[in-house]
Amino acid sequence: MTQFEPQIVAFTCTNCASAAAEVANNMGLSLPANIKMIQIPCTGRLDTLHILKAIEQGADGVYVAGCQEDSCQYKSGIQKARKKVNLVKEMLQQLGLEPERVELFQLSAGRGQEFAEAGRRMTEQLKELGPSPLR
Repeated sequence: MTQFEPQIVAFTCTNCASAAAEVANNMGLSLPANIKMIQIPCTGRLDTLHILKAIEQGADGVYVAGCQEDSCQYKSGIQKARKKVNLVKEMLQQLGLEPERVELFQLSAGRGQEFAEAGRRMTEQLKELGPSPLR
C-alpha cells in the first residue's frame, strides 16, 4: 500500500510570505512537492470561494500564508484573511468535513524556516486526517 501524500494548495501574499519562501529557497529549504503555491497580491483579497473551490477540486487541504499584522502593506489584509479562513472552517464543519483542512499562517519576510515549517506542518496534519472525502 502506498503512503497517502496529501494534495495542498497554499495561497501566499506577494509581500511577506513570498519573501519568506525566497529566503527558505536560499537556505536550501523547499516546500514538499505536494504543495501547489499560488501567489496573490494580498491575503485580504482572497475570497472564501477560492478556498472552497480548491477543496471541491480535490485538494486535501488549503492554507493561507500572509503577513504578520504589524507588517501588512495593506493594513488589514491578514485580519480579513483570518475572518475568511474561520468562515470556511465553519462551513466545512457544517458539511461534515474537518475544519483543520484549512489553516492560516502569519509570516514575516525574513522567516524562511517558518515558511518551510508551515508546509511541513500542514502536510503532517493532513496525513493524520487522511484523504479528503471529496477527492
